[in-house]
Amino acid sequence: MPAAGLTSAQVAAARERGETNAVPSATSRRYWAILRANLFTLFNNFLYAIGLALLVMGRPKDAVVSVGLGLLNSLIGSIQEVRAKQKLDRLRLLHRAPCRVVRDGAEQEVTPEQVVRGDLLHVAAGDQIVVDGPVTTGYRLEVDESPLTGESEPVPKRIGDRLHSGTVVLGGSAYQTAEVVGADSTTGALTVTAKAWKLDPTPMQWRIDAIVRLIMLTVALMSAAVLANAGLKGLTLVEVVQTAAVLSGLVPYGLFFLITISYAVGAAAIARRGALIQQISAVESLCSVDVLCTDKTGTLTTGRMHLDRVATFDGRDPETVGRLLGTAVDAMTTRNHTVVALAQALPGSQPALQERVPFSPQRRWSGVAGSGGGYVLGAVEALDGALSAAADLRMYAVLDDLTRHGLRVLLFAATADADADFFDTDGMPVLPALTPLALVALRDELRDGVGEALADLRAEGVEIKVISGDDPRTVAAIGRCIGLDGGDPATGADLEAMTPAAFDDAVLHGTVFGRVAPRTKERMLGSLRRQGRYTAMIGDGVNDIPSLKRAHVGVALAGGNSVTCDIADIVLLDDSFDALAPAQRQGRRIVTGIATSMYLYLARVSTSILIIVGVAILGLGFPYEPAQVALVLFTVGLPTMLLTAWAEPEPPNPHLIGSLARFVVPAAVVTALFGVTVYAILYQFVMTLPDKKVPDNLIARFEEFTGLLSTNATFTEQTATVVAQTGLTVFTSFAAFLLILFLKPPARVFASWTPVERDKRPALLVGALITIFFAILATPALADYFGLLPDFAAFMVAGMALPLWFLLLSAVWRFDLLSRMTGFHRPAEWD
Repeated sequence: MPAAGLTSAQVAAARERGETNAVPSATSRRYWAILRANLFTLFNNFLYAIGLALLVMGRPKDAVVSVGLGLLNSLIGSIQEVRAKQKLDRLRLLHRAPCRVVRDGAEQEVTPEQVVRGDLLHVAAGDQIVVDGPVTTGYRLEVDESPLTGESEPVPKRIGDRLHSGTVVLGGSAYQTAEVVGADSTTGALTVTAKAWKLDPTPMQWRIDAIVRLIMLTVALMSAAVLANAGLKGLTLVEVVQTAAVLSGLVPYGLFFLITISYAVGAAAIARRGALIQQISAVESLCSVDVLCTDKTGTLTTGRMHLDRVATFDGRDPETVGRLLGTAVDAMTTRNHTVVALAQALPGSQPALQERVPFSPQRRWSGVAGSGGGYVLGAVEALDGALSAAADLRMYAVLDDLTRHGLRVLLFAATADADADFFDTDGMPVLPALTPLALVALRDELRDGVGEALADLRAEGVEIKVISGDDPRTVAAIGRCIGLDGGDPATGADLEAMTPAAFDDAVLHGTVFGRVAPRTKERMLGSLRRQGRYTAMIGDGVNDIPSLKRAHVGVALAGGNSVTCDIADIVLLDDSFDALAPAQRQGRRIVTGIATSMYLYLARVSTSILIIVGVAILGLGFPYEPAQVALVLFTVGLPTMLLTAWAEPEPPNPHLIGSLARFVVPAAVVTALFGVTVYAILYQFVMTLPDKKVPDNLIARFEEFTGLLSTNATFTEQTATVVAQTGLTVFTSFAAFLLILFLKPPARVFASWTPVERDKRPALLVGALITIFFAILATPALADYFGLLPDFAAFMVAGMALPLWFLLLSAVWRFDLLSRMTGFHRPAEWD
């Protein structure tokens, strides 16, 4: 054992200075911060105030309608973020196995967190490196750095070479000095990156959020106008609060609720195809992806090898050499990936052995000897010194061709002297003179179906890029196997040497990249994002964590590193790419359905705003009650959920905002025009009733509904408002049903906005909704709950307005009358 290591006093001093290997265990977001961000937004606080006021005034029904859906959405958002925080807090990249450190001259075991800067660690085959620092003393190590670099070949380490936390020792034994510990170490920095909170709104969420903010601003301005009007006209507190409740109900919280439910249903459907959705918004994000970046080692490949060819020398029979190789491999004790692949591919028999030299990372070769002579299998550079110069020339001519195809090449050779010994006088393994028999070329094994799965994605317009830490030639060969031929692969060193503009161009137009470090890979994803591409990254190792976090959608393989799986948005359960294309189609179906829902929700909100403004201009009171606004859950909420479930997968519309405007503006203007007319006619009609002979039973019904006596001064005005509100609600509800037929026309008569569709389920849905609405009107308890007075005049005026509304709106869309009247012509890209 070398130096005595640190003393107990030095360890205690290092702990006092905070120089331990502990990594922060929690994310920066606290539970209270999550709840506060979701529950106590400016608009939610406004809703809570309205709800509390309504409760104090003894109107619990209106309070529930005003606050309920907004509060439910906030709770759902809080639960999702709390679950994400708990998962991030549990992440741990280092194993919990104890480490061996030298302290006070003796070797002892401690946990990885108890290691301090300056400690001397004993590392050997099978150990995971837990800190960064150089090899101080000992034998040469062979280290698997693929978790950090993606490089599939083991890396030899000598005294002075640096070891990185998170890597694994494959062979050898040595002592390492801990120089960089905790959050500053390689794995510590990756842990901090993995635990970082990622808030990346999807395109649909961004659009909806922008629209909702605009609506909220409009509602705020209208609420201010209501308060000003109350001060001028002396409206009662009940009227002011009810009006504020109606205005707050214009915010389409139902749209957020619809998105949450649709994502959850989509995630369940995608899980049945083999992909676990961990970030629920990834259901939609996946359908927007136009660039898919993927690692190679362990991702496109299984980590196993298979024999590609045996290239023999000097006219030797390949079959004979193959049998010799199979026999030699069968006798080897080391069963690594290479030996297993050769043993499966080549027949062999157990020879009568005289000597056996096991493989070691220091020698990089193994040998067996029997009565027929000795045979050696190993790395070409390790055996090169035992070959003649003439043999070198013949071998390297073949070797260049094989490595150009990205194959992993070993040399199989026989001892020049059949009686040669593999050991020197001290019993140490030594290479005798060798005669090359064949170069053995192995190829990484591709995952089943990966080529076909990526071809399906390319057919959907998704560009594929392979980014690996492995040899560029190997990466290029794998790329060709999956149908990618991007010319000469670029390396990470090439990219880092470029100017920022050249870097962006190379990343955008390149296809295959090798020897790419994790930081460069992360930078590449950032470059693609800056250039407007929507990215996904597939990986399986620790080295992929930064790039998975940087991509819009991070995808991990279930068989990969557990932390990588935990931070990914999507996990491929069977390590199969087959689930990607179906998952994308499912996401596109959901997005198409949500887009359809946006047409209906925004048409309803815009119509309500215009009607409120129009009625206010006429000085006819306020056109809605809070309970009537709740009908939107029936007239819009239920239909949109079903339309989303029935939607067909279509590519996301990049010009959705423009398309929405072309639909919503005519629908809102025309519907509001007729709605205000219906309201005004009914209001004025009732206001004239006291001058006429009114049946006693009708007066009794009005008294019961308004809560006023016919002798009260405001009885006629309140009755006129109730009747007008009923007629308006009936008209706008039926108009909302018919808008579904405009969006999904079952026949040519409805096809003024879009062509006729084959799916007739929306038409059946409209029929069912109309039937249910009639049932509500015919049921006194339900009609009273929604503030609807079963009045014949209200139904008649609404019914007469509907055909005229239908004809005018059809003409506006069919002949593009709005553009002609305003002189505004839509850009071609909106089509």
